[in-house]
Amino acid sequence: MVARQCRIYGQVQGVGYRQSLHQVARNLALTGWVRNRRDGSVEAIVCGDEAGIAQFIAWAKQGPAMAKVTQVLVTDTECPPQDGFVILPTA
Repeated sequence: MVARQCRIYGQVQGVGYRQSLHQVARNLALTGWVRNRRDGSVEAIVCGDEAGIAQFIAWAKQGPAMAKVTQVLVTDTECPPQDGFVILPTA
């Protein structure tokens, strides 16, 4: 099991980014969470196999049609103790 924290910057709030990312994670059978940040970015922690996480990150760099992603920072992290992939409140 691999875990990554992603911070996504650009025009990523108000464009359905979290909901789309949530669906991508579920389709890839990944666990973790996604939330908006008060600075206008989106943050996610994702856990699963290396191939699934690579697909998740590749999608995150593009986002949904209305998004304009300028940067995705990825770091290693620990898996949160939960099942499934959830959308959390803004932090």
